[in-house]
Amino acid sequence: MEATSKCTRYRKGDLSLTNTSMHGFYALKTIPNNPNGEAKVTCRVCKAECHCLMPSRTNSHSCSACLNVSNSTLRPHKKECGICRPVKKIGTKLFKLGDLGSSNKNGNLLSGSLYPSMPSSSALPSTSRYNKRAVLCGVSYRRRKFRLKGTINDVSNMKDLMMKKFKFPEECIRVLTEQEQNANMIPTKHNILESLRWLVKDCQPGDSLVFYFSGHGLQQPDFEEDEIDGFDETLCPVDFLREGMIIDNEINSTIVWPLKKGVTLHAIVDACHSGTILDLLFVYKHESGIWEDNKPPSKEPIRKHTNGGLAICLSACEDSQTAADSAVFGGKGMNGVLTYLFTKTIREYPGITYGRLLENMHDEIKKINRSRCNSRILQHIFNRKIAQDPLLSSSEKFDVSTTMFRL
Repeated sequence: MEATSKCTRYRKGDLSLTNTSMHGFYALKTIPNNPNGEAKVTCRVCKAECHCLMPSRTNSHSCSACLNVSNSTLRPHKKECGICRPVKKIGTKLFKLGDLGSSNKNGNLLSGSLYPSMPSSSALPSTSRYNKRAVLCGVSYRRRKFRLKGTINDVSNMKDLMMKKFKFPEECIRVLTEQEQNANMIPTKHNILESLRWLVKDCQPGDSLVFYFSGHGLQQPDFEEDEIDGFDETLCPVDFLREGMIIDNEINSTIVWPLKKGVTLHAIVDACHSGTILDLLFVYKHESGIWEDNKPPSKEPIRKHTNGGLAICLSACEDSQTAADSAVFGGKGMNGVLTYLFTKTIREYPGITYGRLLENMHDEIKKINRSRCNSRILQHIFNRKIAQDPLLSSSEKFDVSTTMFRL
């Protein structure tokens, strides 16, 4: 058995902010320079090491293994390596890290150019008109040190649930993973956004739409002043180092705005910092049992609502938390904690309400943590407890204790 936070080697993203500078990027641990002029750098978080040749005009460096950024006192050099690269400016460039432009020993590019964006969706499978459509996206970042091991299992689990439990026709489910043969189905930024546009295109009353994502999630400063906590939540496509992340504002405008009256969208997001990834107007607080206002604080009105439809999001954790992959559930391989508990609960409790679904997942996480504390074996397996609280948000308030969960 194995369990890892999605913000360590297999965690789903950690560029998390603290009360100090820029979400508290962890410092890189440096080792004295070698006689040949190279400096060996070890990241304090992911322990990745490299011989790093640093340019003279910067003392900020990012670890592409775990995405942590900090200052370093390394002696300046002329070149840079593929793991610890210079960060010249705090801001947008910090999060859109750019093309590394290097390759490994096998000649595989280390940048997002492994997965070139496709110019159009003409090669996508054609689908008939159904009142149920879904986009299932699992990103494993398989050629990188921050790869995830459970995302393919997550997508398979979700697809099986939707077809057998909620009767989604297979031809109306669009799956994006790095294992797909069709290049249009690789989870690049372009392909994900194209699929989201397909999901809501020409939606009609009675439609049930689903967006599922399993992968890394991050945060970045909110420059539009439309976030209560001052940070935008993001999803990381497979090519995010080159093309950038998908920001919550863009997700909101792409799949929330177009929802007509009578159309329901469910988003299930198994990623770190994913609490308000859809930027919906209301957040349900599990502890108090009330809906809290999540309207943007900016003076100028910023659109966050639907066109009359209903959008509901179930996230792996709150914006400030991280999500975990785990093998503690048994079976083959690893699974996202949210995905496994969600699918397990839906299968075991037909007609479950939103409130009971959320309660059961919280209870299961508590049981896992209690078991870890009582077992020496599990103490050895787990570096720390699973510290994530699944979160429910919605475009409008509803009674979670009486409303049944349906897709």
